Amino acid sequence: MTGYIVRRLLWGILLLAMVIAVTFIVYYLLPSTDPAVLRAGRNANPKIIQAIRNDLGLNRSIFVQFWSYLTGVVLHLNFGYSYYYNDPVGPLILDRLPATLSLTAGAAVLWVIVGIPVGIISAIKRRTFLDRAAMGTALVFVSAPVFWLGLISLYLFASDIGQFKVFPGAGSYVGLTVNPWKWFTALLLPWMVLSATSAAIYARLVRGSLLQVMGEDYIRTARAKGLPERTVILKHGMRSAVGPLVTVLGLDIASLLGGAILTESVFDIPGIGRLQIDAINHGDVTIIQGTVLVAAIFIIIANILVDIAYAFIDPRVRYE
Repeated sequence: MTGYIVRRLLWGILLLAMVIAVTFIVYYLLPSTDPAVLRAGRNANPKIIQAIRNDLGLNRSIFVQFWSYLTGVVLHLNFGYSYYYNDPVGPLILDRLPATLSLTAGAAVLWVIVGIPVGIISAIKRRTFLDRAAMGTALVFVSAPVFWLGLISLYLFASDIGQFKVFPGAGSYVGLTVNPWKWFTALLLPWMVLSATSAAIYARLVRGSLLQVMGEDYIRTARAKGLPERTVILKHGMRSAVGPLVTVLGLDIASLLGGAILTESVFDIPGIGRLQIDAINHGDVTIIQGTVLVAAIFIIIANILVDIAYAFIDPRVRYE
């Protein structure tokens, strides 16, 4: 097990280095993203732009620039400098991380506590009206785009433009440390919108996995021993069926931590996704680089944790 974890960590480091290389090359080859021009501002003198290029080291070879960027990221967590915000990229991302973390954590809890029970009930009540209603509703939410759900939710339930003013804090995010109650009310509707699609996917995934597992021999053996049906389903059936769910959950959370762009844009949440949108609008590729690397770090860590968790969730999984 230890050897496997070490190999996965080494592979994650190699993969992260590849991501850094790809993002840097894309950044270097884009013709309209000269940091010297961004730093100098509009209508700047060409001599000033050239002087800035010399100061920033942009006149050096691509290999020297890449090595400098790689060592800065690895050794000092230095993701570069934003010439639009006039600030280092790392602190800008860290400043937006709590909002994205709040949005992701609340949505993940909501889609898990809704999606898993619905999937279990649908599998138990297979081919009944309840099963068809649950899976039909899930199909609707899976097909609905997040930004569309967000806009419709704001139109119906927001405190200012909503037809039914159920969620007074929607669209007016404040930090948890500033006002916990306003933080909760501001995120309640975004949590529901962001979790709707994922809850539907998890319900369908749990239903399919559980239906497949419930036909196994060890399930029949557990029933033959006289165990209650609830114990058979939750202790024996779900323990094997939860494997694919853990994989999807880890990747979903990691992806959202890298920036829930659509949800943060619709509900005006100052998170990493909103920072990415602003960076794209202003041509600030340094921030785009930084957010891509942060998302890659989250995904790599999530993959490693999911692989390790498999050995504890499913006793049939063993790593040599």
